[in-house]
Amino acid sequence: MEYRNLPHGGEPISILGLGSSALGPSGDKEIQATAALAVENGINYFDLASADAVPFTAYGKALGSVRDKVYYQIHFGADYQTGQYGWTLDLEEIKRSIDWQLKALRTDYIDFGFIHCMDESSDLEQYRENGVLDYLLSLQKQGVVRHIGLSSHTPEVAQQVLDWKLIDMLMFSINPAYDYQQGEYANGSASQRMDLYRRCEAEGVGISVMKAFSGGQLLDAKISPFRQALTEYQCLAYALDKPGVLTVLPGVRNRKDLKRLLGFLDATPGEKDYSVLGTFTPQEAEGICVYCNHCQPCPAGLDVGLINKYYDLSKAGDKLAADHYRNLTMHASDCIQCGHCESRCPFQVKQMERMEEISGYFGR
Repeated sequence: MEYRNLPHGGEPISILGLGSSALGPSGDKEIQATAALAVENGINYFDLASADAVPFTAYGKALGSVRDKVYYQIHFGADYQTGQYGWTLDLEEIKRSIDWQLKALRTDYIDFGFIHCMDESSDLEQYRENGVLDYLLSLQKQGVVRHIGLSSHTPEVAQQVLDWKLIDMLMFSINPAYDYQQGEYANGSASQRMDLYRRCEAEGVGISVMKAFSGGQLLDAKISPFRQALTEYQCLAYALDKPGVLTVLPGVRNRKDLKRLLGFLDATPGEKDYSVLGTFTPQEAEGICVYCNHCQPCPAGLDVGLINKYYDLSKAGDKLAADHYRNLTMHASDCIQCGHCESRCPFQVKQMERMEEISGYFGR
């Protein structure tokens, strides 16, 4: 397993986490076995936005003995009083739901307490007016909540909450369909969405990814908006390459699903290569480096994707990006203008011009 550290806190978070939305129908025993298998394979990050109440007690039984080794992402606004998922902005209902979730999970603290599923500014304002945000902040002061997060599908709302300087983690839907304006939650343009990812990295806010497969739509050529199926590994690699992303949280139904997804860790670069997306790229997204490194290997030895990433992050306000760039073995000024990268780039990025621009910006 590979781990990425949470910028605000330093916790090592597994790049593959576990989404719980599809686990319920498998039943208590299978959920326990799936959770145990996840931990055995290094997964330490669990999202609790479940479709029903079943996973909570199963997680409590399976993970209680290793509670200090796992991180729970719990949502303030997800209500399970009926046994099924419900969404609420009512403070008292949220208090009852959180109390029940803690008891079911057999824990007395929450690693990541999330402002839940805010896609509209009006809902976010009501969340504040109803006292839910103050309740969440009070639990953080008491040490019950260790980090505050936000789950959203809307860049504008996420940017609004980032302005508050409260959150350490953003749960956001990242996949090629949404980033290219295809699908139910394809909110914001390609540039607006990438600006959000870059801002998160620049400000030390981690991203946990939901809907990496667009609800399975991307995996089936018959229903894919691109009329071509991608693989799970391509989707996972795509999300993990985005700035700020710490972990991807695919929903699994059982151990069989989990074992298949764990294969990503040993997959070859070719199995993870999502450069086929270049054939789907909308006009407004052409010419934008997505750091896929399909251009590698560079004849001069440059890490073209990383050079582009540090440049974009530095311009977005990441103060450490310039230092990271300077610590690279090879810099944009070392480009020999051979055109190899441009001939292989599926996104039509003019990298030779880009290297001159980056060299001028950093002075090397």
